Amino acid sequence: MIREAQVVETKVRNGRYLCRACNGKLVYEKTREMKEFLDKAPNASEALAIDGPSGGLPLPTSELVGEEAIRNEIWACLMQDEVSKIGVWGMGGVGKTTIMKHIHNDLLKKQRFERVIWITVSKEFNVMKVQDNIASALESKEYLDKEEDKLRRAAILSEILKNAGKHVLILDDMWDKVSLEEVGILKPSGGNGCKLVLTTCSEHVCKYMGCKVIKVKPLSEEEALILFLNKVGPNIVQSPTIMPTLKIVVRECAGLPLTIVVVAGTMKGEYNPRIWKNALKDLKERIGKVEGVEAEVIERLKFSFDHLKDEKVKDCFLYYALYPEDFEILKVELIDCWIDEIFIGDMDTRQEMEDKGLTILKMLEDNCLLENSTTEFGSVFLKMHDAVRDMALSITRMNPRYIVQAGLQLEELPEKEQWSSEIEKVSIMCNSISEISIDVLPTKCQLLTTLLLQNNPIKNISISFSQTCFVLVFSICPLRRSRVYQIPSLN
Repeated sequence: MIREAQVVETKVRNGRYLCRACNGKLVYEKTREMKEFLDKAPNASEALAIDGPSGGLPLPTSELVGEEAIRNEIWACLMQDEVSKIGVWGMGGVGKTTIMKHIHNDLLKKQRFERVIWITVSKEFNVMKVQDNIASALESKEYLDKEEDKLRRAAILSEILKNAGKHVLILDDMWDKVSLEEVGILKPSGGNGCKLVLTTCSEHVCKYMGCKVIKVKPLSEEEALILFLNKVGPNIVQSPTIMPTLKIVVRECAGLPLTIVVVAGTMKGEYNPRIWKNALKDLKERIGKVEGVEAEVIERLKFSFDHLKDEKVKDCFLYYALYPEDFEILKVELIDCWIDEIFIGDMDTRQEMEDKGLTILKMLEDNCLLENSTTEFGSVFLKMHDAVRDMALSITRMNPRYIVQAGLQLEELPEKEQWSSEIEKVSIMCNSISEISIDVLPTKCQLLTTLLLQNNPIKNISISFSQTCFVLVFSICPLRRSRVYQIPSLN
């Protein structure tokens, strides 16, 4: 019955809104069947064999090149009782998350730990969100749902983790030090057999948290070249006129797997040596204009964005930056948004527009600007790497058409000074804004077409914009699904 229910869930998740509505009867029938079954066997649970704790599901990963030594070092620490907390640090794009995803999957196969818990933390640390994510991973979120006090939530979560047995908790992408007690994370020790692993760009965070510090270094020139050649394609490798320039391009990627993959994706299919020389010149000029490691990484990634030949494709890419960090969205839903935004037009049928959207998605994926993630039920979600999103946000900050303040725990709208007559797209989704007032929102934004508000506890909207067209996106569920409404004018 559970398998049948999962099939129904997949149908609903993959369908369009109309299809979801049509599937409502199917969902109702399946729910009714399950309820009848349980009603007929009220004491059945006493005779059922309950499975032990589940380790979790494997995470989608990309290939590792030249990271075996670091991977083995982290693994050895996890197998030692003496080491309870491990801090994996290195610059953005160096491959920390990819390494840990492989280790996560290896831990599931090893079955030494009863649970392997993966939590993505991100820049804007939110205690309650992290608590919810850990509880959800342990299938115990209902114990926190009705509790709002952070201290009590921490106590409840601590008990949940105690009952989870020996586990490894991986906190990916930590930007600042946190108090484990404040969150309710069980202090790992040799006594309880639990481990904590965090990935971060800061060595200071590792040391403050009392971790065994492991640094992930950039790839060597040889390793970087192997990865680049794997991604750029065999035909280019066979061109003796391109190889000398290609090797210098690889060197300019500074051994960072992310930039190597993105630049290789951009140059894939280019067989003209002059284009390669121009690309090398462009890369060198970009890196020479900025100071600081992070700025250099962003400029290398901008190289790929600027080489997208179609302005509409660039608009589609920047649209994804409106969503918060680590946000995942179904392919079909993202294409629907692009169509509603009129990024995809001048076609006779909806099917042609959707086909064009898939073509654009493939182009962005081939350039490694978007990543694929498949759920256990086969649904394909899209995600943007943190460093790629930082690059996209750096572009929107220089563009007066955008205001992007998603997932920043804001309690009010951005200040009036940030709104201009050129603003077209505003994203303040996933914040703590409860009211949108006419006094805060200026009336001069005549070009505003997109206002993303979902996942805010909004209780009151008071807007009086005349002769303005909006696309308001409100969430119809707390996580991913959203619905688009076209409103000709709001008075």
